Amino acid sequence: MKTIADILAAARTAGRKRIAVAAAQEASALEAALDARAAGIAEPILIGDLDAIRAIAAGLGADLTGLRMIEEKDYTKAAAAAVALVRSGEADVLMKGVLDTAILLKAALNKEVGLNAGRLTSHVAVIESPHYHKLFIVTDAAINIAPDLQGKLDIVANAAAVSRAIGVETPKVAMLAAVEKVNPEKMPCTADAALIAQMNRRGQVKGCVVDGPLALDNAISAESARIKKIASDVAGDADVLVVPDIEAGNVLYKALLDLGGAKGAGIVAGAAKPIVLTSRADSRETKLASIALAALAG
Repeated sequence: MKTIADILAAARTAGRKRIAVAAAQEASALEAALDARAAGIAEPILIGDLDAIRAIAAGLGADLTGLRMIEEKDYTKAAAAAVALVRSGEADVLMKGVLDTAILLKAALNKEVGLNAGRLTSHVAVIESPHYHKLFIVTDAAINIAPDLQGKLDIVANAAAVSRAIGVETPKVAMLAAVEKVNPEKMPCTADAALIAQMNRRGQVKGCVVDGPLALDNAISAESARIKKIASDVAGDADVLVVPDIEAGNVLYKALLDLGGAKGAGIVAGAAKPIVLTSRADSRETKLASIALAALAG
């Protein structure tokens, strides 16, 4: 897949996935779920305050006929109900409505009755940029603040799995830093990057090709890598950009979409099933693309 439009088309071809929307009485989330229904990508199951949901739908001019809806005004109970639907197989994807992200993730990652898969969950954003030759992933821009080495290993694994879902069988993963030289004392992320790259070369990190540390320009520009004499299978052709922390990731993600003219789609990966955490600030197109990505990743 080369564009966000390709993700949407593939999700339509794959058939409708059932998406459980927790506390669906929020206009942007409800609109996104109904857009996915209209596009033939998903069949929403709406959990929440049904009077409020119907009022919002009326304001949107939307038809709720035929949709499964479950009354639950309490946010914590709505999250648990949505998770239970996914866990039981009655739904394929979990989606956030008006409730806080922390409430939804607490229910989703409950080890007893949630969707916990035994590894770290992470935000995976697929980006289509007019300045790059293919789709690429930025991770983690939204969930993990300062992941340690094991956390970064899980982040790499989650991103590689999403890459495969969009057709990249062996993704090239760049572990980003400000410089290529390893400096464990002053820039610990460079040591993590080098270690993960070495673990990949030794077969301990599978299903992808990893290199790092790499500065952003060298990860995405073959010319920059050539000028700096960086010999790498990843440099200039990265499929995945793993940022050192949430601050770098959040700034990069928002700069790409808000200043760089990029399109995006994002999900939380690493749980037993994908989770959609759209923001009210996301464009309508981004929200629909995120649901489509979740449908493919599920």
